[in-house]
Amino acid sequence: MTAGGAGRPNPPHRNRGQMLDVPPQPTPSNAPAPRAPAEPPAPRSPGKGRYDRSLLAGPLGPAVWKIAWPTMLTNIIGGVQGIVDHALVGHLVGFKANAAIGVAWQILLVVIVFISSVFTGMSVLVSRFAGAGEEEKVDRVVYQALLTALLISLGVMAPVGYFASPALLDLVNTAPAVKAEALPFLRIMFLFSGGMFIFFMLSAALRSAGDARTPMILGLVMTVLNLLLNVVLIRGLGPVPSFGTAGSAMGTVAASGLVAAYSIWRLWRGGWVISFPRGRGRGPDWAVIRSLFRFGLPTGIQGIAMNVGGVFMLAFIGSLAQSAAAQAAFAVSYTQLFSLVTWTSVGLMGAAATVAGQNLGAGHPDRAEAAVHLAARFGLAGAALVGFFFLFFPRQLLAVFGMDEPAAVEIGVQLLRVLSASGLLVAVALTYTGGLQGTGDTRSPLYISVVSQIVVPLGICFVIRRAGALDSMDIWLAILAGHATRCALSVLRFRQGNWRHIAVGIEPEAGSAS
Repeated sequence: MTAGGAGRPNPPHRNRGQMLDVPPQPTPSNAPAPRAPAEPPAPRSPGKGRYDRSLLAGPLGPAVWKIAWPTMLTNIIGGVQGIVDHALVGHLVGFKANAAIGVAWQILLVVIVFISSVFTGMSVLVSRFAGAGEEEKVDRVVYQALLTALLISLGVMAPVGYFASPALLDLVNTAPAVKAEALPFLRIMFLFSGGMFIFFMLSAALRSAGDARTPMILGLVMTVLNLLLNVVLIRGLGPVPSFGTAGSAMGTVAASGLVAAYSIWRLWRGGWVISFPRGRGRGPDWAVIRSLFRFGLPTGIQGIAMNVGGVFMLAFIGSLAQSAAAQAAFAVSYTQLFSLVTWTSVGLMGAAATVAGQNLGAGHPDRAEAAVHLAARFGLAGAALVGFFFLFFPRQLLAVFGMDEPAAVEIGVQLLRVLSASGLLVAVALTYTGGLQGTGDTRSPLYISVVSQIVVPLGICFVIRRAGALDSMDIWLAILAGHATRCALSVLRFRQGNWRHIAVGIEPEAGSAS
């Protein structure tokens, strides 16, 4: 996800873009009157309420790791589930099914990331309010984020996505055989993704409030359900027929729907660090929704920019002489295997955002900065380990997916070796992106993404194609150049320190003394 100096040339603009966009009463609502002029840990008392005080005091390494490891484990298991899905359809349907799932997910992510931007805005607010010990505001934000995401996913994404699916697949030059597999998968995911959004929302909310273990447990349950359902629905079992590639989508939406139903019941009953607010109306709270979009919308635009860049990159891949083989190699190597880097890094990104946001909310900006630097070192070490296998065992990794077509294997080996270096850059970039977003600077990563995920890689591919023949290796090196740009700009922007001065707040509810 993820310019410092690139999109926002003058540091003073950060206050106009971020502070003045915040609801107009940061002082009464957030600048803690309870923030007594005592020693730093005393201004709030999060440890006396629901929230984990160890994130705000004590050794920093365990605080970061406490949030990071459950998230990383959940993401790794989710990535493994995706790998198993690909392996199943690769062996049972063929490599065109691998390409179909990869293309469909690239399209889905454009929409999913935009809707999930509401959750980024929610996370900014929840981490700040949890750091300040303001439980009522945390619950109020979480409920409104859930309401907004459901309205968008069910009212907009489902009907529009269903009818637009054929045109979207044509947009990325999907080969006819791949399109035949991808269309039912894409339509099922568009129609029934509400449960998946609830899971994403709850994971972000719980993590931002300091509880990363509950989303880990929910994620494990959902992954096991998904795998069991997919084994049955992809290949068929007893009276259940084989649904092939579409069975993978059916298993995903069924598993996420069951977990979402349980989670809503728990939010209603209470007992987690977050819950539905008590004693107030269940309709939209426009003051909160405006704040969700104020901080989240830049991340949504950023996500769309990155994934639109990915869609156009797929179009370049689709224009190659061996387009089907290249699409299959990209789907397995980048979409699935590279997720071992991105999902672990996203776990550290979430940890950096939570610990930095809560500490900034509690008045400890130096501790917030140190947490992000530490998380980046963790991410770099993890990416180096994964990159070792990409570099030295690429054929064995591709064989797991049943990829034995010679052209697809050769292209996949090329890509994995490039990604062994890209992983180091992405791990660092994501962690610093988490630090920026968690502290409220959600606009700088937007500008960084436009430059690094669109201008640089697509520009390189465009120039090479105009100058001569575009080869698959040219595309992989263009991706590497984009990752290097993203890493450099993310680190530079965070080190400028403008995030220290961003105010966060929501307007008091009408008729209440919030």
